[in-house]
Amino acid sequence: MSDEIIDITPYLERDPVEEVLPRTIALWGADGERSRFALPLWRVVHLAGAQRGAILWRNAAGDSAPQPFVVIDLDRDPARLDLDADCLDCCEAAETATLHDLGSAGLVVYLGSRNGRIWCLFAEGGDSRRARLDPKKREDILFLAGECAGLLFLRDFADGAEENP
Repeated sequence: MSDEIIDITPYLERDPVEEVLPRTIALWGADGERSRFALPLWRVVHLAGAQRGAILWRNAAGDSAPQPFVVIDLDRDPARLDLDADCLDCCEAAETATLHDLGSAGLVVYLGSRNGRIWCLFAEGGDSRRARLDPKKREDILFLAGECAGLLFLRDFADGAEENP
């Protein structure tokens, strides 16, 4: 242990404009057992260069707004729950997970459907999200989407989802 006194003067003299503020990480809907979605969803957001990610569902009939199930937001706290329905038009019922790379608008991965609901993984935002994903990142994101789909359908989280007010 050192006997020197800690001098905080250099920290106080720094220009706050030059400081990089720590990023926010806001989670919504990741309480209890649903916290299992937080890590794969965060990894998808990171790989996609996005600012926000969500696991969401919408009615297969398309007659209602998309409903968030779990949201991670790296830009705002509390997490933004508004979801752009136009970006989700490409997420239709399919037999396998399909990744729709929307370039700067983000990405959507079809996770599955059950009880008249279509489940998707959605990532959006971020300045680095201008170009299409490279094949390795696409593969990793599809793997993580499979983890999320497994949690939704094998652990029956999809059955307990309720519409948010």
